[in-house]
Amino acid sequence: MPPTLESLGITRMSRDERVSPVQAIWDSIATDASESLLTDTQRAELDKRIAEDDANPDDVVSWEEAKLRILARLKS
Repeated sequence: MPPTLESLGITRMSRDERVSPVQAIWDSIATDASESLLTDTQRAELDKRIAEDDANPDDVVSWEEAKLRILARLKS
């Protein structure tokens, strides 16, 4: 059974005292997540797309236009 707030004594802490461990836990989750969110292949694909966008910043489609194209494709 995982520890509870009570068993860890967290309920006896002030609000300010509780913020520090919460921040530490959140930071550890963010660190773990950033290491494992993408595979090397996915990271390479994103890097390629970013480079393409940087090379052609005016080659974009607005959300409204993209939505219209998608809806048109779904209707046909």
